[in-house]
Amino acid sequence: MKHWPVQDAKARFSELLDASINEGPQMVTRRGVETAVLVPVEEWKRLADKPRKSAIDVLLHDPRRFELDIPKRSDLFGLRDPELD
Repeated sequence: MKHWPVQDAKARFSELLDASINEGPQMVTRRGVETAVLVPVEEWKRLADKPRKSAIDVLLHDPRRFELDIPKRSDLFGLRDPELD
C-alpha cells in the first residue's frame, strides 16, 4: 500500500484515485501519521456488507479458547494438591 502525504494527495488527487482503482487501497498520511485510506468502491461495498462480530461474540464462540492447556493452580505456585493426598 502506497503512502501519500496529504499535500500530495490533494495536489495529485486524480493520480491517487487512479492508483486506488488500479493498485488497491492507498494510505493518506498527515504529518507522518496514517490518517485515511482511499479504496475502490467495490472493495468498500464488500467490506461494508460483511457481518461484524462483537468482542463478546468472538470471545464466547471462538473454538480456539477451548484448546488452552491451563495448568492447575497448585502446579503454578508449588502448592500441595489435597486431592492427591
